[in-house]
Amino acid sequence: MNMRKPASLILLIVFAVILATGCKKNKTSIEDDIIQDIEATKKPLPSQLISPEPTKLPEPDDKVDTHEGEMRSTLSGLWVPIEVGSKRPYAIQFSNFKTVRNQWGIGQAEIVYEALVEGGITRLLAIGENFTGDRIGSVRSSRHYYASFADEYDAIYIHYGKTKYAVTKLKNLGLDNLDGETGIGTTVFYRDNTMKAPHNAFTSLDRILAGIKQKKYETEHSQGFEAHFSFHEEDTNLESGLVCNKISIKYPYNKPYFNYDPVDKHYLRYQFGEIHKDSNTGEQLAFKNIIVQFVKEWNIDKNGYQTMDIEDAEGSGYYITNGKVIDITWKKNENNKWMRYYDSTGIELIINPGKTYIAVFPNNLTKDVVIE
Repeated sequence: MNMRKPASLILLIVFAVILATGCKKNKTSIEDDIIQDIEATKKPLPSQLISPEPTKLPEPDDKVDTHEGEMRSTLSGLWVPIEVGSKRPYAIQFSNFKTVRNQWGIGQAEIVYEALVEGGITRLLAIGENFTGDRIGSVRSSRHYYASFADEYDAIYIHYGKTKYAVTKLKNLGLDNLDGETGIGTTVFYRDNTMKAPHNAFTSLDRILAGIKQKKYETEHSQGFEAHFSFHEEDTNLESGLVCNKISIKYPYNKPYFNYDPVDKHYLRYQFGEIHKDSNTGEQLAFKNIIVQFVKEWNIDKNGYQTMDIEDAEGSGYYITNGKVIDITWKKNENNKWMRYYDSTGIELIINPGKTYIAVFPNNLTKDVVIE
């Protein structure tokens, strides 16, 4: 019997089984590889991974000004160094005589008062916290109501001489002052002999500081001091009121007026028919705020000395800023050393940061204040 055929058949069957098993295994491996490739394509690339939005670092221009080492000035509402704003201001009595009409150093004041003295002329009281330089003046004599204005700011009052009424007022107020006609005079003041007396008395920052040291005056504000004004944090237009592009305040002698500059949003001062400048800088006097304060005023004696009802009194006036004017009222209590201004609704007036001019004007001559 031939045994080769069955043997060959058995070998063929075994080979077929092995081949089938191998193909099945290869097919499974290929399918697994394909599935793994598909899953891999579903995974995000590193650049596609979701991450938090990066924090934007501030550019140099984006930095927030923290005003470190600064404070709001109680005179202007602007930011000033703490060592400046925490000190008592100086209230300097400037001459406003025509021959010295462009005063030296007056442009450094944050607040300027103007009121009548005898003969229809005016004097200017410049209140500032950062006067500098070797020539400030010319400085003239005190009137009692100017001492009262200075007292509202806890200021050190600087003047050359005084009326008998001012002597009493200074004593009653207990107001620290540097007077050129006292023993402190040669320390604080000097005369410019190229000019005619009495309009030739000047001072300087160094001389003022020497006088304060000699008199042992406190240079920091007294306990419980309250700022004279409330200020907006930013420049703010009046919501109501009339347009005011020019205001004329017709004091008989110098006839000052102010024109509004809509670009810089300031009122530029003129008097004696010309630009009013600071002779130290050549710059025209400019103010962000103008207050007109109407007061009862009269002659106090045959010499023509003036007095006014401002010790415990009230009245009306105007507030002007950014090209508009509104009606205001005012109240003063000299015993408490404060003056307050109010809008027409009785709310305390808030003024714009910047320099302020205050005209104290007779209330029987309101027609001589002209708004255009």
